[in-house]
Amino acid sequence: GALREPPGAAACGYSPASDDRETDMVASRSARERKAAADAGPLARVKVDTGSDQQFVYRVSCTECTSRGDRAWSTHRAGEDNTYLAAMDRWVLHLHEKHRGAEAPCLAYLPQAQERLHERRAARESSPE
Repeated sequence: GALREPPGAAACGYSPASDDRETDMVASRSARERKAAADAGPLARVKVDTGSDQQFVYRVSCTECTSRGDRAWSTHRAGEDNTYLAAMDRWVLHLHEKHRGAEAPCLAYLPQAQERLHERRAARESSPE
């Protein structure tokens, strides 16, 4: 069968296979890292790890921005969704807000990332705490 994608990945154009070969293996961590780095563009450093639940955890950090002292700004949020789609949404929004004029393939998905952000905020506001 074809390479399997992370949940929701098709909605943002994610495809772990760069050619038409078929395999029964899931795309490797390093292949996912290369694909995400290509999508994220030159301002990004991408690291893909395996979380305690054996799911892939994507960390996209900015080569120009810092947060908390000298640490690079990153998409990783402890205890939150750090899948490809969540990390790329955060990255796209960061590029849009902090690096206007930057070029990266993932910016093609800015409208979808903004829509998902709006949906998350609306869901948070409507749920009782």
